[in-house]
Amino acid sequence: MSEAAVRYTRTAITFHWVLAAAILFNLAFGFYLVDLPLSPQKLRYFSWHKWVGVTVFMLSAARLLWRLGHSAPPLPSAMARWERRVASGTHVLLYVLFFAVPLTGWLFSSAAGFQTVYLGVLPIPDLLAKNKDLAEFLRLTHHGVNYCLAAVVALHAGAALKHHFLDRDDVLARMIPLLGSRSR
Repeated sequence: MSEAAVRYTRTAITFHWVLAAAILFNLAFGFYLVDLPLSPQKLRYFSWHKWVGVTVFMLSAARLLWRLGHSAPPLPSAMARWERRVASGTHVLLYVLFFAVPLTGWLFSSAAGFQTVYLGVLPIPDLLAKNKDLAEFLRLTHHGVNYCLAAVVALHAGAALKHHFLDRDDVLARMIPLLGSRSR
């Protein structure tokens, strides 16, 4: 099988790493924001956090649309059946979370009465009317979904490292061109 057949395309690799960077940044930034005392700076940071969230949502939609027309390279034939199932399920769960995290944040922001103005110029419509009790529920939901995303991202990264260092296969090299292929 040719190297091109076992690698992701440049577009897939770009989507992967741009989204990974945005998601990891926003996860860390969001966890940092939670414990800050209320101040004008915290409100400004929350705006930035929401902007990144909207960007993640839009990039995720573009990635999903692109992915629907482009299949992933096949997994190594030596992978156990259970590993294939876990890999497939993890990827589906990641895609669900790519949308669930920003959507729960948008719903929370709407119910809390804080409209998102993307990049400070484009108002994003609120999805819900202001509702304090619902806002609290959605805040907790948004936090929970973020912890789930962090856990699944850690699983995904850990599995990639396991494949590279223990299994010594090309799973990680398919997404990091600089690693090169071991099967040549």
